[in-house]
Amino acid sequence: MANVNTDIQFLRPAVQAIKTAILLSQHKVAKEANRELLSLYYGIGRYVSEHTRHNAWGTGAIDLISQQLQKEMPGLRGFSSAAIKKMRIFFEQWSDVVNRSPLVNDLPDDIQVVETKTLINRSLAVDDLDWNAFLSVSFTHHYEILAKTKTLEERIFYIRKTAENLWSKEHLIDEIKSDLFHHQSQMPNNFKLTMSSKTSALKAMEMFKDNYLLDFVNMEEIGARESMDVDERVVEQKIVQHIKDFIMTFGTDFTFVGNQYHLEKYGIEQFPDLLFYNRELASLVCVELKFGEFKPAYLGQLSAYLRILDSEVKKPFENPSIGIVLCKSANNAFVEFLIQGYDNPMGVATYKTKEEIKRLLPSEEQLQKLLAEEKEE
Repeated sequence: MANVNTDIQFLRPAVQAIKTAILLSQHKVAKEANRELLSLYYGIGRYVSEHTRHNAWGTGAIDLISQQLQKEMPGLRGFSSAAIKKMRIFFEQWSDVVNRSPLVNDLPDDIQVVETKTLINRSLAVDDLDWNAFLSVSFTHHYEILAKTKTLEERIFYIRKTAENLWSKEHLIDEIKSDLFHHQSQMPNNFKLTMSSKTSALKAMEMFKDNYLLDFVNMEEIGARESMDVDERVVEQKIVQHIKDFIMTFGTDFTFVGNQYHLEKYGIEQFPDLLFYNRELASLVCVELKFGEFKPAYLGQLSAYLRILDSEVKKPFENPSIGIVLCKSANNAFVEFLIQGYDNPMGVATYKTKEEIKRLLPSEEQLQKLLAEEKEE
């Protein structure tokens, strides 16, 4: 009988091959299950909408239906009255987009489940909507998008981003809260002029926002100092302490390299505030924090860091380093004008803290007054 090598390292390729097959199969099953659930929820949503919007069932019908479902199907989850109302919203918000040709798979009481192929039919009004992405996003994610956005363009954007990056519900909510849709690709930059390819430039433009919400920075610890440099160090330390939150806010595929990163060229030492590496861009990303308003000198300082990084730190197979000035405020038109004169890929973004966002929102008293007025109307 031939000797059999049972060393685990020898069998590692086999383990990896089987593991990959299992994971792919699980992903496929989950994806198919999600498509069927969306079809079911859309069909139920349509059925409920048709019978409630014209008072065919009367007040409280959805509550009674939910209660009876629980009695007849003990342990049934996901069909509370609130959930059924969400299904109705799901149908009503997407009914003008989804192709409503005759459907099949009749259920009792004429409820019809939308076939997957029906949902995939494209509508001329939504050429930018990837239906495969639409069907891969869970109902929970869909409802958050519907509840927190107003336009079709926004919804298409967040569906695509959720599908591409496998965002959790919490991450999706954070991105919507930070208004990623309106801040995407708006940062003043010179990427088109300085990056090696149009594709790389477009990736970088999409990667960075023009404004970031740093809701983990406490403004009470800032601004009471004698030196703005000290304030900048406080912001830096808060980011380092919450580096995971910052990376999730900053974008995808970022790895933190270090803060006050030591650089040296011809005996001159430099210490950029934050250094990251982005896998998708294959570039080091240097972030320089500024507590106040943008100043032209910041671009010169950042350009010096990038030249040294490319000379001393960048690997031969990596793309040129990218620099981001992150400051409290900036005149975008002025920045856009100045930044075109630099050879290193750079951009300038601003940031807000939780306290600043709160100041922009109406007070509790104002909200109560608005609610009272709405109720009277």
